[in-house]
Amino acid sequence: MKSEHAPETPATKFLRQHGIAHSTHLYEYEEHGGTRVSARELNVDEHAVVKTLVMEDEAAKPLIVLMHGDCKVSTKELARQIGCKRVEPCKPEVANRHTGFLVGGTSPFGTKKKMPVYIEKTILDLPLIYINGGRRGFLVGVHPHDLMRALAPKVVEAALK
Repeated sequence: MKSEHAPETPATKFLRQHGIAHSTHLYEYEEHGGTRVSARELNVDEHAVVKTLVMEDEAAKPLIVLMHGDCKVSTKELARQIGCKRVEPCKPEVANRHTGFLVGGTSPFGTKKKMPVYIEKTILDLPLIYINGGRRGFLVGVHPHDLMRALAPKVVEAALK
């Protein structure tokens, strides 16, 4: 049985253009399964699966938050740390317009619009993270320091267990 080839997405193009080593991982996508399903399918700790969340501030300016799969974002704490009045998740269709990716397949790499990126501090303690590769059911494995180099995210501490 031949294995499926990883899809070519704006995210994988971005990674190649920036010379970022990455592994590709396809899995059976489940609607509303989230990182719990991808972690189970890849047999990795959900803490190492990083969600790409598209949010907006009070002026409806979009931003990306990278968070551990097993944590939630304290929007109140995030807003305080980035100097906004409030931060809330974008509606799926709005997130799709900003990124060019479908919700469930959102990657921080190769987004349509350039947006500020924020990363949970403890993600940087992991040796390897799994993050969406730009399509539902497709993750890429990257080193957090490569992500820092390519995206230059601001480090925040806004995780809720």
